[in-house]
Amino acid sequence: MNTLRRSLYAVVALLGAAACGGSDTGKVTVRLTDAPGDFKAAVVTITEVDLVGSGGTFHMISNKEITTDLLTLSNQTAEIVKDVEVPAGTYGQLRFVITGGYVQVEQADGSVKTFASSPDYAGLPAGTAVDGVLRMPSFAQSGLKVNLPGGSVTVGGGTTVVLVDFDVSQSFGHEAGNSGAWVMHPVCKAERFELSGTVNVTAALAAGAALPGGATLGEMAAVLTNDAGSAKRIPLALDAATNTWGVSFKYLIPGVYTLSLEAPWAFTSDPTIPQTLTVASGQSVSRAFAITPGGTQPNPL
Repeated sequence: MNTLRRSLYAVVALLGAAACGGSDTGKVTVRLTDAPGDFKAAVVTITEVDLVGSGGTFHMISNKEITTDLLTLSNQTAEIVKDVEVPAGTYGQLRFVITGGYVQVEQADGSVKTFASSPDYAGLPAGTAVDGVLRMPSFAQSGLKVNLPGGSVTVGGGTTVVLVDFDVSQSFGHEAGNSGAWVMHPVCKAERFELSGTVNVTAALAAGAALPGGATLGEMAAVLTNDAGSAKRIPLALDAATNTWGVSFKYLIPGVYTLSLEAPWAFTSDPTIPQTLTVASGQSVSRAFAITPGGTQPNPL
């Protein structure tokens, strides 16, 4: 299966209602976030969100229709459910009912093709021609179910926040055979939000080094790839207070990552790249690089 290098995350905040002597309800907030990638567009329509309790009982926390382009949620979160009360108890899954969507994929010749769940999908921009099918098997009926961390979370008294990582690089690809269709088979992981990690990257010119012409380190990008091969690519930004270029990768599921840098010109870095990083629960990992132009690391963007 050919895949697109993207990651989609859902941040689910299960907010226990605070009250003296305990509570028999809890509150639920759901947020979505995403990371940069190779789509021109990746749009889904969510019409229902549920918590799944013991015995498979559904507790609906939203039936508001939300259509969102996941590309607009780069390295941040967007709230889709806020402070909805549910019975206190233990829940094993989160369930999304997804009734439609489309992706736009750049072709080798630079053109863009659109693959939609149906030719008349309401989320399509006016006048968009549909080139093929995006199959989303059973998500409108049985829904997309995501196991919560450790097998379950408990709501009611206190606050529990869960980060659900939809690895879209592993979840969108060409359908087998020669149909030309795309198909969605989500691959998901879950972790408590407060145990998610961050990777901070900074870069500065090495002593005595200078970039050619009017180039800046803002032309570089940091690339973080997980152990499944899904990459997040973010351009460096200038911190005026420290005169340092850098970026932070947020909302990371604990695991092993590979960190690299890219630029439109050759360079070397100290320390050398790529770097293998292990992000533990709740950990912030930092790497600082000294950049020398004209080296052996072309990495064109």
